[in-house]
Amino acid sequence: MPAASPADVLTGTIGSRDPQAARKFIDAARKAEQTGDRWKAIEELEKAFEQSPDNEEVCFSLAYHLDLVGEESEALHLYEQAVEEAPAKVNALMNLAILYEDLCNFAAAEKCLRQVLATDPNHGRARLYMKDVMASRQMYYDEDQAKQRDKQNTLLETPVTDFELSVRARNCLKKMNIRSLGDLLRTSEPELLAYKNFGETSLSEIKAMLSQKGLRLGQASEDQRSAVRQEVYEQLADDTNVQTLGQSVAELQLSVRSRKALSLLGIHTMADLCSRTEAELMGIKNFGATSLSEIKQKLEEKGLGLRKLDDDEEEAE
Repeated sequence: MPAASPADVLTGTIGSRDPQAARKFIDAARKAEQTGDRWKAIEELEKAFEQSPDNEEVCFSLAYHLDLVGEESEALHLYEQAVEEAPAKVNALMNLAILYEDLCNFAAAEKCLRQVLATDPNHGRARLYMKDVMASRQMYYDEDQAKQRDKQNTLLETPVTDFELSVRARNCLKKMNIRSLGDLLRTSEPELLAYKNFGETSLSEIKAMLSQKGLRLGQASEDQRSAVRQEVYEQLADDTNVQTLGQSVAELQLSVRSRKALSLLGIHTMADLCSRTEAELMGIKNFGATSLSEIKQKLEEKGLGLRKLDDDEEEAE
């Protein structure tokens, strides 16, 4: 993106240090510009800036020339100073936005362009540059997300044998076909303790190992369920009153056994309940067909229902 030239900017007010000296250096800088001697122009503008650091014309012109010779860091600071005083000059904002984009600071670039468009919604270059910034920002975000996913996948594929665990804990995990860190994060405490010869000591050992890495048992399953719940909520919100989805399951006036079962699964709202499948509910200890029928009936009365398994989930089952 080409930067706006100093000629496009209105002359600012000369500062109070030595206006006459500053004007002399500004005139010398303009003569150097006319002869194509950019470095001489920069030298004269730096002298003018020393005499009048609050002069917008000097500040912008010096930033512009430094930008063109590749001194981006100095140019950036000067452009930032040039836009401090309201109303900020449009071309200073435009050039600052370009520098910010080059440095991948897309949020700052967008802010500058929005300032321009706030005063001139039809500013052609600002509108065009805004499209570029938004596209770059999205691309940068997508690439960053991809890197994070790759990093996470690599971690999840780490064999559990790479971690310092006792022989008993390793043998139990091997017999349970838990080979990687990802397998372990998809396994809950009750599932581990339900396995023969797997005791509290091994459980504490594994939990401590995961805690050092900021992880916990069952985390992967919880994250997956959370994503499913959000998806179901968004689907239901299209056809269902949002207030109904946010209601407590206490509104269903369920039996004590059903209420305890839902509490064990961390189900507190209608949306939570509607994101669960029949199989998930039936997997709760002491939860039978009677409780399932009761819940389904109560939900139907409110025009709701439990989540249905999609084709991929049914195949997995």
